[in-house]
Amino acid sequence: MMIFGKSLELPTKENALPGRSESMDVPKAHAVLGSPLVFPNDTRRQIWFAMGCFWGAERLFWQIPGVISTSVGYAGGLTPNPTYKEVCSGQTGHTEVVKVYFDPKKVSLESLLKVFWEKHDPTAGMRQGNDVGTQYRSAIFCEDQNMLDTAHKSKSAFQKALNASNMSAITTTVEIGKDFFYAEEYHQQYLAKNPNGYCGIRGTGVECQI
Repeated sequence: MMIFGKSLELPTKENALPGRSESMDVPKAHAVLGSPLVFPNDTRRQIWFAMGCFWGAERLFWQIPGVISTSVGYAGGLTPNPTYKEVCSGQTGHTEVVKVYFDPKKVSLESLLKVFWEKHDPTAGMRQGNDVGTQYRSAIFCEDQNMLDTAHKSKSAFQKALNASNMSAITTTVEIGKDFFYAEEYHQQYLAKNPNGYCGIRGTGVECQI
C-alpha cells in the first residue's frame, strides 16, 4: 500500500537495507537533564516509546519528574545502525522511538504509559497526523515480561476508553524490545536546541484510566 508516495508495508529480511556495524556517536550528557544518554550495561529501568516524530515525544518525557534520561533512536526493524535517511525510506522496518530511563521510586510505569496513550493517536496505523510512513507507527518496547504485562493491561484499559468515545481500534505494537539504535547527534533533545522546531504530537482527547 502506498500513500503520498510512501510505502506503508514493512520490509522483509530480503529487501531491508543492510545497515552497518558502526553505531552513532551521541553526546555524553543530556542537553536538558545533564544525565548520561548511555548508561553502562543499561542498569537503569527503561522503556521505549514510539508515538510519531521522536522530537516531540522525547520532550514530553524529559519534563516528567522521575525520568532520569531520554534519547531518541530507531527500533522494531531489521537494519542495524540505520541513518535517519534510511529509516525515512521505509526500507529498515524501524520506527522512531524515545528511550526513557526512569526511577520507579519517583515515577511509576503506569504514569509513563498514561502519557504515552494520551499524547498521541494510537489508532492511526502507519502515520501520526500529517507524518506518514512506517517510521511513525505507534509502539511500546518493554525490557521484561512484568513490564510487558503492565503495558498490555494499559492498552486494554485505553481501548475501552476509546470504545466509549466511538473511536477506532488501537494499532500500537507492544512487545519486548530487542535492539535500540541511537539516532544522529542532532536529533538528541532536538526541541531543547530548537525551541521553535517542528512538533507533531497530538492526542485523541481521550483520558487513559490505569
